[in-house]
Amino acid sequence: MNIIVSPSTTPAFNLAAEEHLFSRKGENFLWLYVNEPSVIIGSNQAVMNEVDPDFCIEHDIRIIRRMSGGGAVYHDEGNLNYSFIHDSTGAPLSTRFLEPVVVVLHKLGIPVVIGKRKDLWLEGRKISGTASHISRGRELHHGTLLYDADLEVLQRALTSENGHLIKKATASVSSPVRNIRSYLLEQQGRADDVTAFLEALTRKLLEYYGLKELTMFKREDMAEIEELQKKKYTQRDWNYRM
Repeated sequence: MNIIVSPSTTPAFNLAAEEHLFSRKGENFLWLYVNEPSVIIGSNQAVMNEVDPDFCIEHDIRIIRRMSGGGAVYHDEGNLNYSFIHDSTGAPLSTRFLEPVVVVLHKLGIPVVIGKRKDLWLEGRKISGTASHISRGRELHHGTLLYDADLEVLQRALTSENGHLIKKATASVSSPVRNIRSYLLEQQGRADDVTAFLEALTRKLLEYYGLKELTMFKREDMAEIEELQKKKYTQRDWNYRM
């Protein structure tokens, strides 16, 4: 396993990097990143069904389409993101990919449980939704971790006033959510900021896989990611294609 922490908080870069790593057959990756405020919609979703575009424009929230299915999610600097990318396991519908995240969160004093939709719940509220992409002998399983996200902005950004106008598009399934940090404050009376939490999470994941250090992108990787970012993930034809 190669664990890589993104050098960027630009959503288009991080989604392009995810696709780049997916293309590297025969290699296993755990990709960790934090995005600036953005709405990330599933590959088969319609923007107007899922998002309040006026609110997003007013608050400088980017809308970007990812390569996997599933529902729309809100990202900001209080939301951590993880992607497991590897060759086919033969059991793509299994929740097994969540095991490292569950083990590490338990070690950090966060008793999450796996829900019916391959999501993570904490005391009856969702703190992590997941989505997958399976293609050409490769699997991508990724998810969010709500640590200290702005839940009011999340709710506003993901509330469409148009209803589901495009019937063929995949609809999101709403759930009650909470932040991990609020749970830690309630239980322990203190909680790290998001940067310190990401560092602690990364250390525990390195320990889980028996690794001593992170993997870094090479210069040629960065060039390919930036080209993909430019040609796909910043393009309206991709992001608003439905």
